[in-house]
Amino acid sequence: MTQLKITGMTCEACAAHVKKALENVPGVRSAEVSYAQGNAQVAVDAGTAPEALIAAVTQAGYGAALADAPAKGGLFERVREWMGGGDKAASAGLHIAIIGSGGAAMAAALKAVERGARVTLIERGTLGGTCVNIGCVPSKIMIRAAHIAHLRRESPFDAGLPPAPVTVLRERLLAQQQGRVEELRRAKYESIVDGNPAITVLHGEARFKDGRSLAVRLNEGGERTVSFDRCLIATGASAAVPPIPGLDGTPYWTSTEALASDAIPRRLAVIGASVVAAELAQAFARLGSQVTILARGTLLDREDPAVGAALTAAFRAEGIEVLERTEAGRISYEGEEFLLTTAHGELRADRLLVAAGRAPNARSLALDAAGVAVNARGAVVVDDGMRTSSPDIYAAGDCTDQPQFVYVAAAAGTRAAVNMTGGEAALDLTALPAVVFTDPQVATVGLSEAEARRRGMEVDSRTLTLDNVPRALANFDTRGFIKLVVEAGRLRLIGVQAVAPDAGELIQAAALAIRAKMTAPELADQLFPYLTMVEGLKLAAQTFSKDVKQLSCCAG
Repeated sequence: MTQLKITGMTCEACAAHVKKALENVPGVRSAEVSYAQGNAQVAVDAGTAPEALIAAVTQAGYGAALADAPAKGGLFERVREWMGGGDKAASAGLHIAIIGSGGAAMAAALKAVERGARVTLIERGTLGGTCVNIGCVPSKIMIRAAHIAHLRRESPFDAGLPPAPVTVLRERLLAQQQGRVEELRRAKYESIVDGNPAITVLHGEARFKDGRSLAVRLNEGGERTVSFDRCLIATGASAAVPPIPGLDGTPYWTSTEALASDAIPRRLAVIGASVVAAELAQAFARLGSQVTILARGTLLDREDPAVGAALTAAFRAEGIEVLERTEAGRISYEGEEFLLTTAHGELRADRLLVAAGRAPNARSLALDAAGVAVNARGAVVVDDGMRTSSPDIYAAGDCTDQPQFVYVAAAAGTRAAVNMTGGEAALDLTALPAVVFTDPQVATVGLSEAEARRRGMEVDSRTLTLDNVPRALANFDTRGFIKLVVEAGRLRLIGVQAVAPDAGELIQAAALAIRAKMTAPELADQLFPYLTMVEGLKLAAQTFSKDVKQLSCCAG
């Protein structure tokens, strides 16, 4: 009989995983594993190597050693093991609890397992988080459908391609949208977790008991304590609802309800002026709603003022009413109609979408019990390695004080996993591209002119309108501009703002140029394919030294 010490188990299910792993080893007749005692007793045939047993347990994501094995090395080796080591072998047996199952959580789970750790994923709702279920994926599907409806109804080529009446069968579009959501959730989340024995999923709501354990109220009933060596908070964010008198108790929408609606309202009021408000306002307008946006300031007012002005002009040209510097002082709902009272008069709507930003999902976690600090918004404060103020607790994604983008969350989750398993990784956000999926799209990277000046930098800039870009002329759609911001003197590129159809497809080239510390002349000297929108970057860079209106087509 061979006796093993087993580490990393947190429940009886873990013991069952270890038992199965041991019984699959050739030469093992039987195995009894105790979660409570942290050991295993294995009956083996003569000649069965203990190393094979230990390897099987390690591959399953747990730690194992002979019960009578002496302690390894000296103090340094034991500290290194406690810290998780720097490679897969050193991380073997390390148990990581991850709260959430979205982009940050899944990226962290997969990287942690790759580095030898075992993961318990705790999810209170639907696996996959915001992006695939109620955010990026369904919204972009709806926006695309709305864009096609718009082009059938109106395009720059109506003289030669006469428009046709559009019938919107919202319930069928919704079925198509949700079908793709479910397909991606299964492929990218559920099947990956199901197929990875080192990841255990608990369905329930977690809260911290202290800096090394969680209490999980299980959805199926009861409560379980989960002890961990490291923990990642990846709980995302939810729609923020402003305290407008009368709003509470009305059947208002957040983006979640708007995307799941099987009908298009005749009149839609939108409270908010940021990304979600702009994207969904235009989508509903193109699918047939009469849309009014109430913006406390201006559209996208955190960006360069020219961005919001260009998008507002495009919206108004489509018949979307944009009420700038307008707030609802009171809201009521009677007779299946919303009444919004503003300083400029009353507004009536059949549906009300509240899209006034997103708040971190961190209030229910009992963060104080673990010593995890938050900022004034309630977001978890992290450093560039995703470490919180508690030594063994990390955080990533929209619940933190980092930018709320799913690709930032995934990158942060991966780096958190490296650091939780003894490595060293940091997240550099100096060249972070961002896209707003309106039409025209808005895409930015780096610093705006105003941001650079606030940092004390001397800057120069050039703005190229799209009537100077051959691709836009060929499309008969010259709405928007491309603006480059550079350091004065050196002309090093530090920021790009673009409002253009397919702006999201050109911004990554700008991000790479900033990352490479290119100057405007160096960018202008690059080869860009003719009749592409990204060629606008080259043309904008050329404006620092010449008048592009005087250039021939594709002039170098």
